Amino acid sequence: MSATVADYLLYRLSQWGIRRIYGYPGDGINGIIGALGRTSEFQFVQVRHEEMAAFAACAHAKFTGDVGVCLATSGPGAIHLLNGLYDAKLDHQPVVAIIGQQARAALGGHYQQEVDLPVLFKDVASEYVTMVTKPSAIRHAIDRAVRIAQYERTVTCVIIPNDVQELEYQKPAQKHGTVHSSVGYSAPRVIPQDKDLRRAAEVLNAGKKVAMLVGAGALHAADEVVEVAELLGAGVAKALLGKAVLPDDLPFVTGSIGLLGTKPSWDLMMGCDTLLMVGTSFPYSEFLPPEGQARGVQVDLDGRMLSIRYPMEVGLVGDARETLRALIPQLQRKGDRSWREQVEKGIRHWWKTSEAQAMNSANPINPQRVFWELSPKLPDGVILTADSGSGTNWFARDIKIRKGMMASLSGNLATMGCGVPYAIGAKFAFPQRPVLAMVGDGAMQMNGNAELVTVAKYWKEWKDPRFIVLVLNNRDLNQVTWEQRVMAGDPKNPATQTLPDFPYARYAESLGLRGIRVDQPEQLARAWDEALAADRPVVLEAYVDPDVPPLPPHITLEQAKHFAESLAGDENAAGVVKQSIKGMVDKLIPHKD
Repeated sequence: MSATVADYLLYRLSQWGIRRIYGYPGDGINGIIGALGRTSEFQFVQVRHEEMAAFAACAHAKFTGDVGVCLATSGPGAIHLLNGLYDAKLDHQPVVAIIGQQARAALGGHYQQEVDLPVLFKDVASEYVTMVTKPSAIRHAIDRAVRIAQYERTVTCVIIPNDVQELEYQKPAQKHGTVHSSVGYSAPRVIPQDKDLRRAAEVLNAGKKVAMLVGAGALHAADEVVEVAELLGAGVAKALLGKAVLPDDLPFVTGSIGLLGTKPSWDLMMGCDTLLMVGTSFPYSEFLPPEGQARGVQVDLDGRMLSIRYPMEVGLVGDARETLRALIPQLQRKGDRSWREQVEKGIRHWWKTSEAQAMNSANPINPQRVFWELSPKLPDGVILTADSGSGTNWFARDIKIRKGMMASLSGNLATMGCGVPYAIGAKFAFPQRPVLAMVGDGAMQMNGNAELVTVAKYWKEWKDPRFIVLVLNNRDLNQVTWEQRVMAGDPKNPATQTLPDFPYARYAESLGLRGIRVDQPEQLARAWDEALAADRPVVLEAYVDPDVPPLPPHITLEQAKHFAESLAGDENAAGVVKQSIKGMVDKLIPHKD
């Protein structure tokens, strides 16, 4: 039979080097589903929900650097993609969404499942969204979608009505009004002008107390970041998406920054006289130096992101690695290392404090201890994913990244529900590597439980069966509960915050996976050993105390006032006060219980 538009779609994607599609079937993409059955070039990963397909495609892009692809039917299937696609857009990841639509003759007729998809997707796929209405247009639609996704590091969308999918593919005619495209894209070498590099070097060389803040844009520039930090005697803080940029065993790495950050990162920013930001759009200005305290230099591939978080003296548009390489010969090694020594002393003190806080008793398990016990047991080359919630605090602060590990989460969208589908995307991209997702019970109930069905469906195909989902079972939407207490002064509202208790480990066992439940702190070490040695995917359910506060590195008087006000009428007030006092004492006198 002749190749259909759907057949050509897959052929063209394969020419771009794409071999995996995440999605869910529906009659709006019957032609594409049929074409997938006629080729052995693609692996179609059937998730449980289209939103999960977009999350997994985003994870594929984050962990591989290649384009992720997701597929959804018309109407509701397309709508379901949106949250995962916004996650990709806001974190600057190349993802192509391929979407079905009702037949062309029905459009405009208020037909079943007819949604104005070009309008619906014009924001999330603002750089490129198109609907294919003629067979010859599929070629340039796919070529442009993939190339623009790569170049702009963003989401693009191709909409294909179901009748067009079934038509015979036609090569574009050589005449006026046709487009003749080709495959292929190579990222440019982007380096600032020499005069701007000299200006940046002058600022950095003049500084006596230099702080660096690195993000996801520096993930491929670790060696250069280290060399710059050594020359400038700088401490290095990491934005959440940049957690894997540098290993945490480097003595000058202060760890995460912000509400989920560490005290050394706070002290670094509050004490510096010069700030160098590399590949990050960290949004919270209150955790950066007060305006006017520090001179600033920023490096970012996207010039639109320069000087919007802190008023920079020099903004450098360029790739992080290439720009730092060009800057390094102009930097002078600082002979006075007293600032560096001060930073490193604070880091050593922080790790003792963090351990003391993790080992504090709780009812029944301190959630921080779950992560502290895990960290030294992490296998080499592990890929970590984290969801959004109070567990993100412990991931950010207590997991020590080593060289060769990868880690990510929903950064700028900070959506719940990404942890397990991210892990699935990572595992399909790297089936030979162990993968571990860290998820709260709210996110697990939202969609993680459903995606365990996907894990059960595919895990025997993976070369390394190690796939672990940590579930923090605290029966509370804990991050929001604490935000209500500290930011608004409101007590916990059980009607909105309390979650039903669910047997996550037993549920995993019912799917043929391994389930491990721990409800005593002394069980943790052995539980992690068992999970990491298992011959199949594991759900490790930790029954943890919701009253352990994810204390920020700095508490304002207003936050303290709100917190005190919230305790009146809070059903957990006694436990909250008890655990808060323990954490505050540990900040002053590190100890072990």
